[in-house]
Amino acid sequence: MTVYVDADACPVTRIVERVAREFALPVVLLCDTNHLLVSDYSEVRVVGAGADAVDIALINLCRRGDVVVTQDYGVAALALGKGARAIHQSGRWYTDGNIDGLLMERHLAQVARRRGKSHLKGPARRTREDDRRFEESFRRLITQAPE
Repeated sequence: MTVYVDADACPVTRIVERVAREFALPVVLLCDTNHLLVSDYSEVRVVGAGADAVDIALINLCRRGDVVVTQDYGVAALALGKGARAIHQSGRWYTDGNIDGLLMERHLAQVARRRGKSHLKGPARRTREDDRRFEESFRRLITQAPE
């Protein structure tokens, strides 16, 4: 099992690394050329700066049984399709049971933004509780046998 992190502006990278190190799991951090990542544990892969370059590279790398950390529902859907498991930085697991609804929510939000009816607020400021919740959920995900 390898953990792949969509690491551009990912707030849980260090938590992923710390937990993965405890379990001796390899971690690959993927970022584009606009971000500078340094790690003493993970492999850092810098890919082109195209709009979906990191997403495409991540999906090309992941395999059945791997874990993907991403906030992008599309990336999560593709990872699930390859038999990987996926988790959001909030700690929410992406599953075959919830991914279609999440993709529909994303689509409806995009439609609303295009119509100029965007009253969507950005995410709340990240807290220690958010980090604790993610770590707990991530630990459960990597210790649970793949289905």
